[in-house]
Amino acid sequence: MDKYEIIKKIEEFAPPETAEDWDCSGWLIETGKRYVNKIMLALTITDDVVKQAKEQHCDMIISHHPLFFVPLHYTGIDLYCAHTNMDKAKGGTTDKLIEVLGMPDASVCGEFLRIAEYETTVEKFARKLSEISPNLRYVNNKNITKLEKIAFCAGSGSEFIQEAFEHGCDALVTGDLKFHTVLESPIVLLTSDILKAKYLFWMFLNLLFRPV
Repeated sequence: MDKYEIIKKIEEFAPPETAEDWDCSGWLIETGKRYVNKIMLALTITDDVVKQAKEQHCDMIISHHPLFFVPLHYTGIDLYCAHTNMDKAKGGTTDKLIEVLGMPDASVCGEFLRIAEYETTVEKFARKLSEISPNLRYVNNKNITKLEKIAFCAGSGSEFIQEAFEHGCDALVTGDLKFHTVLESPIVLLTSDILKAKYLFWMFLNLLFRPV
């Protein structure tokens, strides 16, 4: 497989120029080899992931989360990541989560938030999310019982809690939260560390093997 054709498919779906300025999306290590035989997909590149990839004779790792510092011993293998550009993309991580949940079409709010109108109770919605993410956790500081408008951010959504509240949302579903923002939240917060991971790999596989 031509690695540049593979990355071209990802970048057509999630253009790298749309990534946040602080983000390190793109090539982390680019070896001189053009063709690869085996690719590992990962949510985050770690020592264990690189070790496993090399043991399984992978030529390349494609991850979601970037590395801000690449260890010197990560050599001899191509490393590429698509992070905030994948989160922002139409049909990206947040949109895929909404689709999998069978929610109605959501409106786009800023670059990262999606908002769907959906009437249910907190308990019913928590059960619905638990079906795809058994380790779901949620906080309900205001003892809200009914939901009518729900915000989604598959990545780290702490900074969007107030924005979701100001847009009339009763809840925010996100992949990661910060302790103090949780304590002060005026809306229901639902989170799971595997919400993004479970569907991210499906997206990558679809992109890599779709017809040119």
